[in-house]
Amino acid sequence: MGRIGSKTRLFLCAVVLIAGCTAALAQDTVTRPRITGISHVGYFVSDLPKALLFWHDFLGYDESYVLPKTDGTGTRIAFVKINDHQHIELFNEPPTYPHNMMSHLCFTVDDIEQMRRFLRSKGFDVKPGSGKTRTGDYAFEIKDPNGMLVEFVQTLPDGLEAKAAGKFLPETRISPRIYHLGYMVGDAEKTMDFYKMLGFTETWRGGGNPKELSWINMKVPDGDDYVELMLYRTMSDWSSWGGKNHISLVVPDIEKATAILKTRPGYTKPLEIKTGVNQKRQMNMYDPDGTRVEIMEPNTITGKPTPSSTAPPPPPSLPPHS
Repeated sequence: MGRIGSKTRLFLCAVVLIAGCTAALAQDTVTRPRITGISHVGYFVSDLPKALLFWHDFLGYDESYVLPKTDGTGTRIAFVKINDHQHIELFNEPPTYPHNMMSHLCFTVDDIEQMRRFLRSKGFDVKPGSGKTRTGDYAFEIKDPNGMLVEFVQTLPDGLEAKAAGKFLPETRISPRIYHLGYMVGDAEKTMDFYKMLGFTETWRGGGNPKELSWINMKVPDGDDYVELMLYRTMSDWSSWGGKNHISLVVPDIEKATAILKTRPGYTKPLEIKTGVNQKRQMNMYDPDGTRVEIMEPNTITGKPTPSSTAPPPPPSLPPHS
């Protein structure tokens, strides 16, 4: 075989370079599937019967189904239904980290395999699918920059959630919908980059201290639900984690909701309506393990959007969920 001429060599190099650029571009432009909202949040509980009394007798929700422990000794996860597309998972086991009762949060997508491909194109080590979950849906998890488990689920017609459609929706439910989920964030910039990569958009930011930011709200790309990033400098007081890692339930009239809750047994802490920095009326309650459950009206008391804070976030800290 004769020698390759310099022009041919340059041509071949150009072809290789173009092919490499094309492959990289294709990898960067994998289409993200629709992320339509919050599916659920998981919490560890130290006493499942007490936790269920809080969610059922006090807040008015029904347990739609359970998953047993693999050794057959009882319930591992109890599912508390909020609506046909949202629920709470109560893990009847010790928390992964003693100070953190929040197990994970989960978003609904319309194509789980496309979600895998999209995240791989962004550098995440997402393994191939291994079949359905124990609830009969498709799902997988990754970790955000803080170590928090973030799950994605595609619900299927033969899954437990779909089979329970229209059932376990008593009139006693204090709220029909999860409004947002809040959790501890050690690095605001990295976490915002994570959610922006997923297509989330910032809707508001605020804080109790006008000189330092405390919260950033990031809305799902194809729905109205959002996550509230709870920023902090240091966190040595583990007892306050339950207040930061919280769930918010939307109510149209907080005075009416509070009056109903005051008639229900089993909750002994004060029920006080307050107006938040965001100018929305809200009230905090706590489950038996100190996890905060917030009810909130969707509109501000002024009827106008509350301006975002211009304060800087606190400096990055160590990942809190570890």
